Amino acid sequence: MFLNSWSLGLTLAGIIILLLGIFACRTALRVLRHWDPSSDSNLQIRLENEIWLASTLVEYGLGFQILTLVLFVLAADTFCQVIVGAMCATGALLANDFGMPALLVKIAGVFLYGFWIVLHKLDISSETYPLVRIKYIYLLLILPLLIADITLQTLYIANLSPDIITSCCAVVFGSSSTTGRNLLEGFSQATLLFLYYGSIIVLLGMGCLLLKRWLLPLAALFSAGWLWFLGLATVAIITVFSSYIYAMPYHHCPFCILKPEYHYIGFALYFTLIPASFFGLSTVLVEPFKRKNHLGETVRKYQRTAIRMSLLLLLILAAISSYHLLLYKISGGE
Repeated sequence: MFLNSWSLGLTLAGIIILLLGIFACRTALRVLRHWDPSSDSNLQIRLENEIWLASTLVEYGLGFQILTLVLFVLAADTFCQVIVGAMCATGALLANDFGMPALLVKIAGVFLYGFWIVLHKLDISSETYPLVRIKYIYLLLILPLLIADITLQTLYIANLSPDIITSCCAVVFGSSSTTGRNLLEGFSQATLLFLYYGSIIVLLGMGCLLLKRWLLPLAALFSAGWLWFLGLATVAIITVFSSYIYAMPYHHCPFCILKPEYHYIGFALYFTLIPASFFGLSTVLVEPFKRKNHLGETVRKYQRTAIRMSLLLLLILAAISSYHLLLYKISGGE
C-alpha cells in the first residue's frame, strides 16, 4: 500500500516531522545543560537564536501531526475500496493489528501535541522565556509518543493487503438481534441522552461561573468534566445520534458520518467535540504557570479564552448532534 498517494503523503509527512522532532530534541538537551537567561555569553545568544528556530519548526510540525489524524481517517476510508469486506474506515482500520492502535495514539496526540503548542505560545509571550526549560522537557517526554505515532502508522500501511478479509461496520457496530445493543452500548438510549444533555448543562453552568469568578477547585472539576464528556459524547454519537443521521436504527458507525452522502456531518461533530475538550482540559493544566515571571495575566487571559471557546463549541456540538434527533421527533417519530 505504500504506492498509494495517501500512504506516500502520510509516510513522507511522518519522516519530516520525526526529523524535526529529533533536531529539536538536540536543542532541548543543549537548553537543559546551558540555558542561563541572566548570562550574555556567546553561547546564551546562540541558544536564544536556536530556540526560536527549533520551537517554530516544532510548533508547525506538531500542528501538522495533529492534522494527520484527519488524513489518516480519510486514507483508511480510501483503503476500504480495495480491502475485501470493508465498507468504510472501520473495516480498513481493522484489517490488521495496527490500525486501531494508530488511531488511538493519534487522538491522544491531538491533546498532548496541542498542549506543547499552548506552552510555547505562553513562553514566547514573555521576553524572559520563563517556560523554555519546561516546554523542552515536555518535548523530550512526548517524543516517544511521536515515534510510536509514526511507527504504528507505518506498520499499519505496510501490513495492508488487498487479499485481507475484514469486517464491515455493520458487523462491528451492529445491533444484536437478542440484546438489541451494539458494540459500545451499555445504557439505554434514554439514559445516554439524559447523561449527555445533563453534562452539557453542568459544563455550561460551571464555565459561566468560572468566567465570573475564578475558583481553582471549580476549574479542576470543570476540566475533569470535559474528560468525562469526551468519552460520553463519543459513545452517544456512535450509539444514539448516528442512527438518526443514517435514518437507520441499526446502523451505528463513527466513520460513515464522515462521508459526503451524510453531508460530512461527522467532521462537524468531531471538529467541535475534540477542540472543545482540549480547551476545557487545558484550562486547569496551565494554572501552575501563573507563578512564573510575567505570565500571570497571560495565563489568566488564556484561561478565559479557553473557557469561552469550549462553551461556544459545546453549544455548536449540542445543536449539530440534536438536529437529526429533533427532526425525527418533530416529523412524527416516537
